[in-house]
Formats: sequence, structure tokens, C-alpha cells
Amino acid sequence: MLILVLMFLGGAALLIADYVASRQPIEGGLIRNTYGSGKRTEELEVSAGESKREKIEVQVSEREYSGEELQQMFQRCIAGMDRRILGKNESLDHIESDMDLITGIDGVPVEISWELDRYDVMNVYGELQEDGLTKEGTLVMLKGTLTYSENPEEQALYECAVMVFPKTLEAGEQQAADITDRIAEEDERTQTEKELMLPKDIAGKPLLFFKMMDGRGAVLMAMAGLIAVLLLALEKQNQEKERLKKQAQMQMDYPEIVSKLTLLLGAGMTVKRAWKRIAMDYEEEKHIWGSRYAYEEMRQTCNEMDSGITEAESYERFGRRCGLQAYVKLGALLSQNLRKGTKGMNQILQTEAVQSFEERKARARRLGEEAGTKLLAPMFLMLAVVLVIVIVPAFMSVQM
Repeated sequence: MLILVLMFLGGAALLIADYVASRQPIEGGLIRNTYGSGKRTEELEVSAGESKREKIEVQVSEREYSGEELQQMFQRCIAGMDRRILGKNESLDHIESDMDLITGIDGVPVEISWELDRYDVMNVYGELQEDGLTKEGTLVMLKGTLTYSENPEEQALYECAVMVFPKTLEAGEQQAADITDRIAEEDERTQTEKELMLPKDIAGKPLLFFKMMDGRGAVLMAMAGLIAVLLLALEKQNQEKERLKKQAQMQMDYPEIVSKLTLLLGAGMTVKRAWKRIAMDYEEEKHIWGSRYAYEEMRQTCNEMDSGITEAESYERFGRRCGLQAYVKLGALLSQNLRKGTKGMNQILQTEAVQSFEERKARARRLGEEAGTKLLAPMFLMLAVVLVIVIVPAFMSVQM
């Protein structure tokens, strides 16, 4: 919220500054962009005498070099050219890797074109041609023409000579290159034969060739392991979602179950008969309302009582299976009242029903508040879009 307030205040300040600037006439002229920055368009209002203001567009060209400034700029560019074109090489006297024959210099309005006297050794991009290199080195003359972008007739010439050598290889690299050259010669000599025979030795050293591992098996194993981990994480996530869904549904059904028990016990039924009646009603209406976890546990409790488990123990097991504090409390309450007698049972259940309904209403209010909170994100996004629509034109219209 603080950021939004600051953005609003900043926009208001810009709007006020823009308004004040639009009321004051411009004294002097318009500042040109620096060399090489390009021209810009200024939107102005002009009035002649007491006539109405009219909108006009003024093209403000960038500042150009004077004759002396242009020569100084060319000299600065040429002075640093040796360093700029070296690339990864250390000296122009020993070039082993591609040079960087640049076509321009950042912040300077010049274009550079290159000419060479040995295109079989190097091209105009500075890339070495391996087939034209010799171990003794090759002298290459470079000529770069620097052209002023705003006036192509203004030019300067840069020249240099470089010695180009093949790349120096380490012992292992040189041996591998010799083996590759020998295999290439053998391939060219035996193209009419069915097989290309690999050399047995080189410089008196025996050679053994092996196929490279393509690594597909390792990739498949890694992918299988990753997929297994992701599937396991997905299963855990689904189980957690199902558990939360079950808890939410059972919390919603708890006030209804307690109310039904209170009503049936008040009608004179025993706890066991009332319990079975609720389970039977659920079975009859299951095809309408669908499966409900709490009622399924009640039906399981009925089966346990029919199988010989004591009624008190069945209620306690019901509470433990449900896992929620409210159901554990209900199971313990029913079990204790069976042992101590049913006196006051109906009043206790009525109180429990009232409390559970109040908790259900509070939970509904909380869910409504959470839904309202989730709507804040798109509302803030819309506010940000509106602020951008308002502030960006204000920034762009401010006179630099």
C-alpha cells in the first residue's frame, strides 16, 4: 500500500510539474542530443501575440561535430583500434584466433569497413581460414575505412599489418590432430573399399580406438528417477488435498449429525437406534447427495456393533477414525453416557448442536473473507495498469 501511495504522489508531482512547465514560455532554445544520439521530436504549443495556442512538432537534430572535433574523434578511434580488433589474441605480431574486426564503436557515430590483401587467410569478419595458415606465419595487411555516419564524405583510414599463425596445440591436442589427419588421408585413399581401416600405431606408439558413450541410458535413468519423484510428490499432494477435503466435509456435516441425534433422542429413541436410523436415512438418500465421509463412518460403526463390538467401544472407535476433535468428543460423550446413564444426554447434545452451528457460521464467514482477500490481487493488478496508463504518458511528455 505504501508503494501505491508513493506512486500516486509521484504521479501527482509530475503532473503538477508538467502543468507549471506548460504555463511558462521557453526561454532560449531546445537542447540538442549529444553526438550519435539521433534526433528527437518535441511537441510544443506556440502563440503569436494574443492569438490562440497552436500545437506544432519540432524536429531537433543531434549535435554534429565541427571540422576540428571530427578530426579529433577520428584520431581517438584510430588510437584505440589496435586494442579493439585483437579479440582473444595478445599481440598483432602473433594472431592465433579470430580477430574482432568491428563495424562500429559504441557512443561514436562512425561506421567501419574492412579490406584485406589475403582473403585466403582471413575474411572481413576477422575469422581465420584454417586451410590457408602455415606454421611459418602469414603477413596480412588490414585496411579499415572509418566513415562519419552523418556525412559519408568525411572519412579516415586505419592500416595495420598482422602475422597470422595456426593455433598452438598442446601435446595431446597435437597428437589427436595428427591421428585425425592420418585417418583423413586413409579415408581419401580407400574410398572404393568397403571399410575404412584405422591406423594401428603412430610414431611407434600402438593405437586403440573406442566408441564414445552416447549417454542415452543415463539420460533415460535420470528421467525415470525424476518422473518417479514427481509422481510420488503428486501422489502426496493429492492425498493431502483429499485429507483436507475430507476434514472440511466432515466439519460441515457435524452440526447436522448432532441435530439429528438430539431430535431422535428427544423423540424417545435409544442412542443405538437413533444412530442406526441416521445411517439408514443416509443409505436411502446417498444417490441424491453423494458419498459423505462422516455418514460412511457412522455406517461402519453400525457394522461393528452388529459384529459384536460393544456399543461404547464402537462410538470411541468412530471418533478416532474421523480424526477431528469434534467427532472424538462426540464419540467419548456417547460412550460415557452409556456407562453412566442417559440422564441429561439430550440437554448436552442440544448445547453441542448450538455450539457446532455457531462454529459453522464462523467458518462460513472466514471462507467469505478469504474469498474477498483473493480478489485483492486482480484489483491491485487493475490499479497498477491504470497507474501505468496515467504515469507513462506523463513521464514521456516531461521536457528533458
